[in-house]
Amino acid sequence: MTDFSHDTTFEVGTQLEPAPGRHGRTGVIHTPHGDIQTPAFIPVATKATVKTLTPEQVHSTGAQAMLSNAYHLYLQPGPDIVDEAGGVAAFENWHGPTYTDSGGFQVMSLGVGFKKVLAMDTAGLTDADIRAANKDRMARVDDDGVDFKSVIDGSSHRFTPEVSMQIQHQLGADIMFAFDELTTLVDTRTYQEHSVERTRRWARRCLVEHDRLTAARPDKPLQSLWGVVQGAQYEDLRRSAVHGLLDLDREARDEGRRGFGGFGIGGALEKENLGTIVGWVTDELPVSMPRHLLGISEPDDIFTAVEAGADTFDCVAPTRLGRRGGVYTLDGRMNLAGARFKRDFSGVDEEFGGYVSENYSRAYIHHLLKAKEFLAGTLCTMHNLEFMIRLVDNIRLAIDAGDYEAYRDEFLGRYYAGNK
Repeated sequence: MTDFSHDTTFEVGTQLEPAPGRHGRTGVIHTPHGDIQTPAFIPVATKATVKTLTPEQVHSTGAQAMLSNAYHLYLQPGPDIVDEAGGVAAFENWHGPTYTDSGGFQVMSLGVGFKKVLAMDTAGLTDADIRAANKDRMARVDDDGVDFKSVIDGSSHRFTPEVSMQIQHQLGADIMFAFDELTTLVDTRTYQEHSVERTRRWARRCLVEHDRLTAARPDKPLQSLWGVVQGAQYEDLRRSAVHGLLDLDREARDEGRRGFGGFGIGGALEKENLGTIVGWVTDELPVSMPRHLLGISEPDDIFTAVEAGADTFDCVAPTRLGRRGGVYTLDGRMNLAGARFKRDFSGVDEEFGGYVSENYSRAYIHHLLKAKEFLAGTLCTMHNLEFMIRLVDNIRLAIDAGDYEAYRDEFLGRYYAGNK
């Protein structure tokens, strides 16, 4: 009998005044590798690294956990190597909790040919804007899984729910996600229905394989499998997808198997409907289970997601923006590559503070960007991660203190003042 005493658990803290679609709260996710105070922003370490930063630098930004990608680590260096190293946390020298996503996003987006797969504004986009031509696709989806070609060397591979679980067990993250099919906002209603059902069937297979692998690897820390809720922009599909996953969770537990430890909210989400869609999902989820929102970008999206009930969320935006010289400030975004910063010797955001603002000037980072020095990306990325992480930390403190709305209005009113 497996000892579940060190399994991942969730403890609910302070809750916002509840209403339909409004389920924000604070809490703590307890994992075998440490706690995550929620809500929390989780930096993305796609290939077992946050681009341009060492794990020590990531930790210095206040990050509590990191999320890596099963697809990329499967292709390189291979999950067997990560397993032999002691799991992804040991492999990358990260002393804290870790997540891995299932690889479904990358298999679908890189393989099926999505161009703007999670474009949060679909206005003016056509199917041709979002999907590559059929001949250019590197993957084929069927009811059993996905055949795809490697983006590294073009070699052929196949992902199934069982393969995804095997890879993620070897990667050894505390929290991992069931293999799901990602769709776009331009897929037909009929296809979305079929996709939700396929994702449900894949989730059942993930649960069975997860339980088998847990029993087969009793010397490893317990890993928590989270189901992924799809359904695109359709309320009935989102709500029914939740109930389908909850039924699978009950079925597994009734049969003495491991169930889901939490849930991910995935798929294409239009920015203007983000809170509504997340709210549909959290309306149906048990309060006792944590929820992760897969991929959001801007500060207003974070407030929206937290209010709707997301506990953790990841996004590549702060790091991708930073590598191009873009930085967040309390007064909005700016790009330090601009000529106006050539002789600006103030910190990036002196009021915000932090390591980068306290030690490096805008003029210096502007110089690094123009000289194409790698350090520019490192400094901007460090600043952006600290900005996002501290923003979510402050949201958490505001919820606990009972003044969330005041903090939200003050922050967003200033951050977006230049857009009015």
